[in-house]
Amino acid sequence: MTVRRLPALCGLLVLAVLLTGCGIRATEVPTDYGPAPSRVRCSLAEPDVSTQAAPGLPAQVFLLCGSSLVAVDRTVRVPDGAPDSGRRVLVAQGLLDELAAQPSAAEKEAGYTSDVRRGLTVTGPRSGDPEDTLRLSTDPDDLTSYVLAQVVCTFSDSAAAEGDGSVILAGPTDRSARRYSCTDEVRARPGSNEPPADEVTGG
Repeated sequence: MTVRRLPALCGLLVLAVLLTGCGIRATEVPTDYGPAPSRVRCSLAEPDVSTQAAPGLPAQVFLLCGSSLVAVDRTVRVPDGAPDSGRRVLVAQGLLDELAAQPSAAEKEAGYTSDVRRGLTVTGPRSGDPEDTLRLSTDPDDLTSYVLAQVVCTFSDSAAAEGDGSVILAGPTDRSARRYSCTDEVRARPGSNEPPADEVTGG
């Protein structure tokens, strides 16, 4: 009995060693199954026709996706014949409205969201402000880092600003305006990197 059981017992021991070895090697040898599926793609499978078909001035707004800001196409309506100063404010308000609007179905599927809520408005400069100042109905200091980053990056890359990657913002009070910049760090981590700001003097 003992002699007959020996080969079977040895076979079981060898099998156990092989299974154990395979378990260890599985964590060390990469497999060729591709990357793990991501729940947040942050890119549209194809252009969103619903946003492209809308009449108006082509523009981009920055939405949140994961922990970053991503630019998406939008259009804003600006009446013909509006003066430059008034046009800048109309563009800015249109962009705020687009930021506050619900992302399209395709954008939601891709993981886009926005922290900007309806009710945020913008006006032009007051006496003593630089001429390209945009005054928000909420003080920039009272906005969350995500909202401020969305607004600054959207404005600074549009006809609402000078197109140099910055925008001059102020709140509804008489506090001095400041120039906010949209940097690579802000776009990559808006939750932990607020747009840098420098005070500016009147124009």
